Amino acid sequence: MRAMILAAGLGTRLKPLTDSTPKALIKIKDKTLLEIAIDNLVKNGFNKIIINLHHHAKQILQFIEQNKFEAEITISDETEKLLDTGGGLKKAGYFFNDGSPFLVYNVDILSNLDLRRFYSFHQKTDSIATLVVKKRESSRYLLFNSENILCGWRNAKTGETKLIRNDKLQYEFAFSGIQVLDSEIFSLMPENDIFSLIDLYLKIGTENKIKAFIDDESLWLDVGKPEYLKEAGNLF
Repeated sequence: MRAMILAAGLGTRLKPLTDSTPKALIKIKDKTLLEIAIDNLVKNGFNKIIINLHHHAKQILQFIEQNKFEAEITISDETEKLLDTGGGLKKAGYFFNDGSPFLVYNVDILSNLDLRRFYSFHQKTDSIATLVVKKRESSRYLLFNSENILCGWRNAKTGETKLIRNDKLQYEFAFSGIQVLDSEIFSLMPENDIFSLIDLYLKIGTENKIKAFIDDESLWLDVGKPEYLKEAGNLF
């Protein structure tokens, strides 16, 4: 199975740690976030992985070259221009040419979710994308109807809301940074190079099903902020 690790971000929330070190190489105890993500994917059956790079890309390349992983690792180079999540995936589209669904995983997410079970869940749906979501506090929420189909987005700080379906809203969840997509998604992407996946979902979600996988059991932590690094070491 194939997967992509999104590791090109600037890591601004982790400054000053990321002034000299890319976010992907920040360590939880003795393991880097990138190593944790790769090991987690391999453990769940994903043996072909592409990683996008931008910030301090040479350091990450060197790390990959100096370590052996039980997966085929491919690099998507974004050093000239940071493409955001959607644009980064679009550039790596050639990697997902086998027609099978694939998983996209944010490098700063720690989770013990059964990714193989999540992948199988997506295969049994008729959605073009399935997003892992949790009921937790966040500044931004995805809105779903009673069938767990994406209906919109809400900014909790500003109150800004974007609705893409007229369905009665039932739930709001925070996105967990893990998703499975069908390869058909590439045919629905815009012509421009820089865009986010969430913006893409809000654009195509009126005619295509984007579904929620509600994760209320697994351990989960976004380690994008320094104060969460110590908690991550204790939790995982």
